[in-house]
Amino acid sequence: MSIIIVDDNATNQLIVQTILNKAGYRNLLTASSARELYGILGIEGSAASIDSDVELILMDMMMPDIDGIEACRNVLQDKRYKDIPIIFVTAVGDSNKMAEALDAGACDYVMKPINRMELLARIRSALRLKHEIDRHKEHDKKMKSELELAKQVQLSVLSTAIDDENLKINAAYQPSSELAGDFYNWYRIDRNRYGVILLDMMGHGISSSLVCMYISSVLRDTITRISDIEQVMHELNRYMNQLHMKDELMSYYFTAIYLVLDVEEKTIEYVNAGHPPGIAFLDGKPALLEPCCSAIGLFNKLKVSKGKFHYEQDAGIVLYTDGLTDGMADGHEISNETLISLMRNEQRLDPSALVATMIPNDNGTIQKDDICLVTLYTK
Repeated sequence: MSIIIVDDNATNQLIVQTILNKAGYRNLLTASSARELYGILGIEGSAASIDSDVELILMDMMMPDIDGIEACRNVLQDKRYKDIPIIFVTAVGDSNKMAEALDAGACDYVMKPINRMELLARIRSALRLKHEIDRHKEHDKKMKSELELAKQVQLSVLSTAIDDENLKINAAYQPSSELAGDFYNWYRIDRNRYGVILLDMMGHGISSSLVCMYISSVLRDTITRISDIEQVMHELNRYMNQLHMKDELMSYYFTAIYLVLDVEEKTIEYVNAGHPPGIAFLDGKPALLEPCCSAIGLFNKLKVSKGKFHYEQDAGIVLYTDGLTDGMADGHEISNETLISLMRNEQRLDPSALVATMIPNDNGTIQKDDICLVTLYTK
């Protein structure tokens, strides 16, 4: 780590070098102008002339060609050096100039003639700040790496597409952050029946993702072990209530839609727990899988009622989270009739293509919530 002394006066450079050497600072570099500083740092197209990291810059304010304030701005605009502390060492006593220097990004200044104790104290203060910034950057880098690993683990528990002799199931998944609060899974329960669930955890981010992982760990056993879909929702509600602690300020809950399709009986049974209505196209006719109970985890006891549909020839179903409709209308409500109209002719598209037709990439909106869409249709 090095300290760079920038001053067009060689005597001033020597004075500062001597003070710092006596205080134990060894890796000192000097520059007589802003352009020489740029050359050391590799700014404005020149290759850096040092291999070590820069820890601090001591800069004279009044220099020929490019003054210290402009040089300060240029250095800090380079992303490699945006966190480098710059201390002005100057004879200029103009308070307006001092304010301009601080606005340019300097962290401090020392007046000439230099007071040794003051200079060293300000250097120590600046270096403590730099070391704290470096520590946080290293921590953030580690956290980013760990979040990426957690994201991959989360994605690994999502179901892969089914395309068998009976039906085709697939999904599009667009988290708004590194970790998402939407989750989907499907299972072939037996020869003729398939269970499909889509849920939307309260919020998004780390806490929502962890609760999603908790639910995913018990979901497969719950769906395959319990044949009654109402009892499945009661069981999931019980698991969610196990997360509640007496002193916990936040209650965790999720909306969900769970359905079981029987390709032999040609029936669809479903429970919608406070989730946006799924849309079923039964022999070409639309039907809504509307909410029939409260969200999972809100209450100790859950009052559940299921819905049931029958089809003759074929069925197509589209399930989605509210991030889809929010993205379509920037948070405004989208009518069921509008969704039915959009999906009627496009339901057999790949889910990602279906999302793209509903939310074009060039619509200029920022994705604020996780987007998930599941499509299912019989053969």
